Amino acid sequence: MKQILILGAGLVARPAVRYLLEKGGVRVVLADQAVEKADAIIDGHPNGRAVRLDVADAEALDRHVSAADIVVSLLPWTLHPRIAAICLAHGTHLVTASYVKEEMQALHARAKEKGLTFLNEVGVDPGLDHMSAMQIIDTVQRDGGRIDSFFSYCGGLPALEHNNNPLGYKFSWSPEGAMLAATNDGRYKEHGQVIDVPGDELFRHYWLKSVPGAGVFEAYVNRDALPYLDIYGIRDAAGMYRGTLRNIGYCETWDFIKQLGLLNQQMKFDFDELTPREVIANIVNCRAEDIRKGVAAYLNIAEHSLTLKKLEWLGLLSDRRLKIGTASVFDMFAHTLKHRLVYDDGEMDLLVMHHEFEAIYPDLPRQRIQSTLIDCGIPGGDSSMSRTVGYPVGIAAGLLADGEITLTGVLRPVYPQIYEPILAQCSRMGIRFNERRSDLDADERSYWGD
Repeated sequence: MKQILILGAGLVARPAVRYLLEKGGVRVVLADQAVEKADAIIDGHPNGRAVRLDVADAEALDRHVSAADIVVSLLPWTLHPRIAAICLAHGTHLVTASYVKEEMQALHARAKEKGLTFLNEVGVDPGLDHMSAMQIIDTVQRDGGRIDSFFSYCGGLPALEHNNNPLGYKFSWSPEGAMLAATNDGRYKEHGQVIDVPGDELFRHYWLKSVPGAGVFEAYVNRDALPYLDIYGIRDAAGMYRGTLRNIGYCETWDFIKQLGLLNQQMKFDFDELTPREVIANIVNCRAEDIRKGVAAYLNIAEHSLTLKKLEWLGLLSDRRLKIGTASVFDMFAHTLKHRLVYDDGEMDLLVMHHEFEAIYPDLPRQRIQSTLIDCGIPGGDSSMSRTVGYPVGIAAGLLADGEITLTGVLRPVYPQIYEPILAQCSRMGIRFNERRSDLDADERSYWGD
């Protein structure tokens, strides 16, 4: 049997591991610093084994990779180039859910030369977004049409019944990644025009988006969408956008959070001695007892504004000491989010993914194609985020083990050989897209950029 080494027993590991063990025909080694977490996921399965591994231990990491046929890395993307280099040395395939960075792409020729598959971006976003998009794009092109516009949206949110905090958001993973992403630049193409969104304006450049069956959300640009014109094979399209969905009010709140300096990693304080109120007062240059007035003046908002009430609810205007020692304002804010915007036991999350295409055919009216995935977590079970990341990753590893994926090099799941079986298996597990097609009339064509 093929041996699959899974690095990381975090929130998305369980669906991947359990899928592979229940599928059969493979041995799974789950490695984590906290071996008890890995043990709980393996749960005594005869074809599974939990091991303690600190990936900083180069010798131990090399030993475990050398014994595997396939490595699935669920670790932070910054570690993937190092893991990929070890996989190259030992002739081991690699699967990740992370974006292909330059360091990974640079390994393409060597991986191809060795007949290795380094499959990345095979989670949910990126992952299912690519796969569901390419399934439609390939179908349109096979039918003689072409894609003229593609706008894609995705958001992981609290389920409606558990959307019970004033920020409308909860973290099922470390918030530091979301905080860093809040400073990203964005770029997209609309009506043939390239639009750049500087990172400091990210949350000012948003619109309201209605998603059938899910509701109305705020949408803001997710990084640079233009490379996907080539990746998806729609280079001549007049529109290309990748956006993040959040509940109403999110963008304005996070814009004020950035203005207030809560993402500052250089400014440090002793939080054993100072309270959040005193730190914020220092930032806005006011007396601690005048904190509400001082913050309102600093942000140029009313003292009764919702933003102030949100900051107060988070505890950022309180006199409670955090006891995190000397740390940056960024660290203080991350600590606050980890303790306030969390899922309680039994609460569910919601994953919404929505694609909108405009397709042109020689002898037909312009077509609008919408494809929507709405998935909720399982009460008392896996979250939607863990399922929609973990299952595609696990399925991809299983396909590699069975020899069903023969493409080599550094890849994304944009090929039918990869996306067709993964989407089919996800659909059998209840993770499926609902597709709608309609003609665009003259007014809509004008609106959509004809």
